[in-house]
Amino acid sequence: MNVTYWILCFLTGMAVSLSVVAQEEKVRVAVAGVSHDHSGWILRNLQQKDISVVGIFDKDPQLLQQKAGRYGIDKKLLYNSLEEMLDKVKPQAVTAFGSIYDHLSIVQVCAPRGIHVMVEKPLAVSVDHALEMDSLARLYNIHLLTNYETSWYPATAKAYQLIYDSSYTGGLRKAVFHHGHEGPVEIGTSRAFLSWLTDPVLNGGGAVIDFGCYGANLMTWLMKGQQPVSVTAVTRQFKPDVYPKVDDEATIILTYPEAQAILEASWNWPFNRKDMELYGTTGYIFTINAKDMRIRRKEDKTEQLRTYSAEDIPVYENPFSYLADVVRGKINVKADGLYALSNNITVVRILEAAKKSAATGRTVFLKE
Repeated sequence: MNVTYWILCFLTGMAVSLSVVAQEEKVRVAVAGVSHDHSGWILRNLQQKDISVVGIFDKDPQLLQQKAGRYGIDKKLLYNSLEEMLDKVKPQAVTAFGSIYDHLSIVQVCAPRGIHVMVEKPLAVSVDHALEMDSLARLYNIHLLTNYETSWYPATAKAYQLIYDSSYTGGLRKAVFHHGHEGPVEIGTSRAFLSWLTDPVLNGGGAVIDFGCYGANLMTWLMKGQQPVSVTAVTRQFKPDVYPKVDDEATIILTYPEAQAILEASWNWPFNRKDMELYGTTGYIFTINAKDMRIRRKEDKTEQLRTYSAEDIPVYENPFSYLADVVRGKINVKADGLYALSNNITVVRILEAAKKSAATGRTVFLKE
């Protein structure tokens, strides 16, 4: 805190609490794993408005050095031991950019140290992993968040608002989610990322996990945390020569007492897409991308094209700012929220049931 500021406070009789000062400081964040290509989101900008990266870990020394060279990172920040990094730099939070399978081990190391964790989607490779992570987070009172790109979209937030605040659609009866791209090999995913993204153990599956999780996360949020009654799924290997170990196409049907959702996850589409169709009794909402949507009510002759930004509807467009404000206690994470632990445990339940359904050819019923 600036000395001049303290003098002014003293002269004017202002009372400044240490908590306010602490909230103005950047949150100390460490990076656990860099093999995920999304790690570039934070590695290219270690000093952001709300966070300061104080350490970077990966168990692969060569990969760590490669990333440091690419992003011009001071090698003093690099560690090949997660425990050593945490004990030395003492971060308030950790962001995980390794394999999904590694998420559990990261929480096992961070939770007893009271360090909050944000993992890349999905939360875990299995329900067993997810529940153990949940137990650790509760025992040590840490936040355990899951980051999805679609959580940052103004169109996502506006769709929820239209359904629940203005009753634009007359509730939610059916939802269709489209998430996918040409395939990780086809779009040039790095070798380090591919090594586990296409592994049935380290990633938990192929497209069914990589892109099925988006719709599961969004639908759980739109249903205010309600778990589906049943899950029915079909997975395919259209490119077994490219992805011999995992599926590259998945269709998942979720049934609820009063709604249905279809999750379409693909590594076979001609281009990247992340959008959803939401239908009610009086209207529909189609999100096209992060900011654009098409909407129409029953009485309208034509649909309308709307564009929304973070200036129109409050949304965190930077996940690390969201993480910082959670750590600072500025915001409360709702149980059914997109980043929330409860929501994302349900996501893992859905994905595990989808894999079982695809393997057996039968619908899987979930227990409350």
